Amino acid sequence: MMTLLIRLFPVLAVVVSVFAVLNPQFLTGLKPAIVPLLGIVMFGMGITLLPDDFLKVFRRPLLVLFGLVMQFTMMPLIAWLLGTFLNLPLEVLAGLVLVGACPGGTASNVICYLARGDVALSITLTAVSTLCAVLFTPLLTWVYIGQNVDVPVMPMIKDIFLVVVFPVVLGVLGNVYAGRYLEGVKHIFPVVSMVVIVLIIGIIMALNQSQLVNLLWPVVLAVVLHNSLGLACGYGLPALLGYDKRTCRTLAIEVGMQNSGLGVALAGKYFTATAALPGAIFSIWHNLSGAILAAIWTGRNGNKT
Repeated sequence: MMTLLIRLFPVLAVVVSVFAVLNPQFLTGLKPAIVPLLGIVMFGMGITLLPDDFLKVFRRPLLVLFGLVMQFTMMPLIAWLLGTFLNLPLEVLAGLVLVGACPGGTASNVICYLARGDVALSITLTAVSTLCAVLFTPLLTWVYIGQNVDVPVMPMIKDIFLVVVFPVVLGVLGNVYAGRYLEGVKHIFPVVSMVVIVLIIGIIMALNQSQLVNLLWPVVLAVVLHNSLGLACGYGLPALLGYDKRTCRTLAIEVGMQNSGLGVALAGKYFTATAALPGAIFSIWHNLSGAILAAIWTGRNGNKT
């Protein structure tokens, strides 16, 4: 089910985006709902996790640390360099950097599975990077754009804890204490999460309807380059250090795929709706690029290397 959703997600997101641009009046009023909607997505992520997924960091500490360092150094730096090189408007640059400073994406574990990567490592990196994001996401955003844009670090830390960490912890506790009772409905949570993310994308597109003519293609170019360079660096650096292909695939996916929903929510609340546009486009693109990359890596003949 989840594999099918990942493959259909970009199409559904584009359809909803077109609807939002043609009929913005139906979605613009939902802007205040973006942050609570993200909380639903993060709870859905938590319900699939167990405490052991976080504790696995102690089994391979150096590898997990390496993945986290790449995640939180490469992606915000690449975002800032691209935004500066492409001369993006300041609010778009802020949104792109914010996406780069976010933790691993909630769909990365499924993409890792499709790519025959190390799913256990992927889950651990996503879980741990999500916890680290409480501090790293606001601080890194401030480091790169704080001299030009007011970055409210402490309120962002509070929001990430309440909207990301708290729902994830609730989901994990629910899985621990009521997991056996939820087995019959667990498959619903990924569906709900996907629908919610598509709705968030639609809201952002509706809010930016009047500016899309001038901003859409520069933002699309920046997002495609950002994601592509993240995937390439996330694979290339471990390969240079001698890691096996399976580990390189996993690290590439974790580095290149961001929790862009978090970037959208924070940008929309603390910056502008336009700043949330890179996150919305990233949400569409990284699922598509991840699925394509997984298909290339595995090959049509079912190659398992």
